[in-house]
Amino acid sequence: MIVEQLSLVDFRNYAVADVALGAGANVFVGRNGQGKTNLAEAIGYFATLGSHRVTQDAPMVRDGADAAIVRMRLAYGERRVLLEAQLNRTGSNKARVNGAAVKTNELPRYAQVVLFAPEDLQIVRTDPSARRRFADQLLIQRAPRMSAVLGDYDRVLKQRTALLKSARARGIRGDALSTLDVWDDKLVQLGTEVIRARLALADDLAGPVADAYAAIAGADHRPELEWVLSIAGVDPEEDAPPTASVPAASAVPAASAAPAASAAPELVEGSSTRTAQEIERQFRAALAARRTAELDRGLTLVGPHRDDLALRVRGLPVKGYASHGESWSVALALRLASAQLLRAESQLGDPVLILDDVFAELDTDRRARLATLVEGYEQVVVTAAVEEDVPLALRARTVRVVAGTIVTETGGDDA
Repeated sequence: MIVEQLSLVDFRNYAVADVALGAGANVFVGRNGQGKTNLAEAIGYFATLGSHRVTQDAPMVRDGADAAIVRMRLAYGERRVLLEAQLNRTGSNKARVNGAAVKTNELPRYAQVVLFAPEDLQIVRTDPSARRRFADQLLIQRAPRMSAVLGDYDRVLKQRTALLKSARARGIRGDALSTLDVWDDKLVQLGTEVIRARLALADDLAGPVADAYAAIAGADHRPELEWVLSIAGVDPEEDAPPTASVPAASAVPAASAAPAASAAPELVEGSSTRTAQEIERQFRAALAARRTAELDRGLTLVGPHRDDLALRVRGLPVKGYASHGESWSVALALRLASAQLLRAESQLGDPVLILDDVFAELDTDRRARLATLVEGYEQVVVTAAVEEDVPLALRARTVRVVAGTIVTETGGDDA
């Protein structure tokens, strides 16, 4: 898959922009703050229906405008598809494919993009929400229908939490809130589907992550990834992360563990072999065990919205233990493994790889290794403040960006 043309109207700092891209490597060069990352962000939006920098769409709309328009022409061999997204500052976004209106969540069916950025360090170093977001964006690319499942889960979660808050305000306790059972059923149904998809994803990523990490770091530090599930009694949003000598299943203080956890502590960490019925039973048991705590706090304390993807190297949690270089290698390995999965499964060809200001963050050895790993993809888009930071093998075509304007384009023998 190749992006041939990208057009923007009122997107970020671009009033109007139109840029052509080619197969192989394309480099957007410009000083910080000029808009090169905005181009990468626009390409990535079609694949994940979101930004790698912000959680809301409104910041992507140019100041003073009500909406931004992003158009992208994709080539799959001889086939061409024109995608269009209208990002509204308020209200629902709109989408078109070849001029025909479609639901926005249809766009990832046509575009697959893997984007590396300095923000990826948040995946390994910050709170669980960053890791959930990484996993869910990849789920949507692998199976676009998961966009609707995740959206439905979020809506049910908000409705259920609103009911809990209302009950708390009215002093309702215990089984007096019978309407909660209806929302429990919906939460369990949708949440089970999300959990199963995430567990399968972790299994599928394990081998590619280990291979990519070794290739980037030049060493085998035994990277591992595994879901820690809140339905088993651990709350990754509140409980301290496990140390090297304490397995994750034992990391929860006894006073904070749900009663259901003591009955099956071996299920705290996820396993993709578990059936939907097993997960549903444990989900319902966990909700029942936490009912009083949820009513006291006005929060939904159990479900995939509170799970975490545990990452380890050398048997130690990456967060808090890994060096800067190891953290970068894990983050890059997650993205490279994502690209490998999409490449192996997709009928659209290779995903488009975007390296957004990544090379400035890497030492010389990691730069060279990363360039070797990605140069074989159909299309690679690189952004850089300093062109010389980009390995020569990836400088086939250069686009220079100044203050939201494409000023020069060079390619082939002109580069």
